Amino acid sequence: MRSLSFVQRVSLDFSGTLFPHAICLGDADNDKLNELVVGDTSGKLYVYKNDDPKPWLTRFCVGMVTCVGVGDVCNKGKNFVVAVGAEGWFHLFDMNLSQIKTDASGHQETVLGDDLKPSFTQHIPANTKVILISDIDGDGRNELVVGYTDRVVRAFRWEESLDSTELGSGQLVLLKKWLLEGQVDSLSVNPGPDGSPQLMVSQPGCGYAILRCTWISTFDSQTNGASVSESSTGDVNMRLTSGRIHNKNVSTHLIGSIKRGPTEESTKCGLFALCTLDGTLKLMDSFDQLLWSFQVDHQLFALQKLDVTGDGCEEVVACAWDGQTYIIDHNRMVVRFQFDENVNAFCAGQYACKDGRNSPCLVYVSFNHKIYVYWRVELERMESTNLLKVLDEKEEFRKLLGKLHLDPGDSTTVKNMIHELLYGGAYKE
Repeated sequence: MRSLSFVQRVSLDFSGTLFPHAICLGDADNDKLNELVVGDTSGKLYVYKNDDPKPWLTRFCVGMVTCVGVGDVCNKGKNFVVAVGAEGWFHLFDMNLSQIKTDASGHQETVLGDDLKPSFTQHIPANTKVILISDIDGDGRNELVVGYTDRVVRAFRWEESLDSTELGSGQLVLLKKWLLEGQVDSLSVNPGPDGSPQLMVSQPGCGYAILRCTWISTFDSQTNGASVSESSTGDVNMRLTSGRIHNKNVSTHLIGSIKRGPTEESTKCGLFALCTLDGTLKLMDSFDQLLWSFQVDHQLFALQKLDVTGDGCEEVVACAWDGQTYIIDHNRMVVRFQFDENVNAFCAGQYACKDGRNSPCLVYVSFNHKIYVYWRVELERMESTNLLKVLDEKEEFRKLLGKLHLDPGDSTTVKNMIHELLYGGAYKE
């Protein structure tokens, strides 16, 4: 296992405290560049942009913010910022309300609206823990899925009023409620064996459940809504992963829709990963086939996906409370990075930091009121390799050897030369 050292990072000011799911990356203002969204326990919502240590803007919510998200939750063709509080308040923010003003010298400046309150607020059941914005039933429209601390999952859909298309005229409509056997720590969507989306929920003991979306057949066109139904036995399909017996009380996190590559075939059978607090990592496919299992001696509390090699395949990223971070590819090649502080919250994804483009990044929230963004987290390859082998594949290196009158095929001579250049002495077997 190789150890990495990422050095390109920025430090962002953050004075509050937050829940683990109150942080995410996404295009909050629809400019094709991702921002960092953070909500704290005092009800403040911060949006960070580029490498500015100060928040780009701040908004205010009612109650403690437990989870945030960025996505087209209203199905209007643009992203909104969603913040949900522990008391059940759902807040919707439209960050496109800012305007660009040009002064006399031609300098452009972003002017934010005076209203710091959300564009829409609605009360939903309290004790929210995690949210997901995604198309979970395959109808082309996004739903809002909310996981609660009482082992309940609810699905909502934004419905517009018949007489208006203004943002504040719609509301969230409850579609379905599921009751799980164990605590809900993660929500995700993964393509099933037939390519259709499957809503997945993590369950303790390295297990998960697939929730059936049965409101498709109960949609009422006359009321422009859906009849709310409780989950039945067949609506919650419990699964246990193969391998060793796990502690049924240990918390589990999962992430789905892990890309196999840039081609469309990679989405027909999705990959998903699971991690547990006792250090287990697993990668599986939609047919419940275990691709690999990995055990570490750290308490893993966060699981993400990130393409660090730029080949279209997303690697699995797991973070522990002490800052130890593991990056594992589909072939079980592992590299690790040690963040130098204990971690309060973690996320990974694309972020536009310094060079005006989205790049892979790791985001750590420490306990000293700082957020650290490691940007351009990019690797040439995941697997370990030999320096001589890499150089031998480069035509330029062979030409340089020729200018030095060295035979590229004489591995001993080449090895001694490189060893002398690196360490100041000839190589000895």
